[in-house]
Amino acid sequence: MSHYQKLIKLQTTGKSFHKITDKVESIVAESGITTGLCTLFVRHTSASLLIQENADPDVLRDFANFFAKLVPEDPMGYIHSAEGPDDMPAHIRSALTHTSEQIPIAQGRLVLGTWQGIYLWEHRQRSYSREIVVHVTGD
Repeated sequence: MSHYQKLIKLQTTGKSFHKITDKVESIVAESGITTGLCTLFVRHTSASLLIQENADPDVLRDFANFFAKLVPEDPMGYIHSAEGPDDMPAHIRSALTHTSEQIPIAQGRLVLGTWQGIYLWEHRQRSYSREIVVHVTGD
């Protein structure tokens, strides 16, 4: 069994979705692993990973709108607000979503569905430098 690991560095632009499917697919191809598992891990507490619809951008807008209602940025609603009113809501949104994902690999490619894409979801209002660890395991 082989292991291959690489870091994706990404500069976000405030609350937004950043499609990283192509970058992850490239790393899987680089690894030379044909059958195995790709594990993704975002090294932050106010951003998350999402595997979701990649064809209609309305899906991502609906996610953002739903989470804005579910976890509002109410400065009076949270004790922790060290970095501003979006700080604690960003932590809660990350806790409700995923900081890691696992995707099978077959024939040297990610086994994603036709309409699935991989996204980094930035939950903060301002720009941040984010890191995603991509770990590929298999034969």
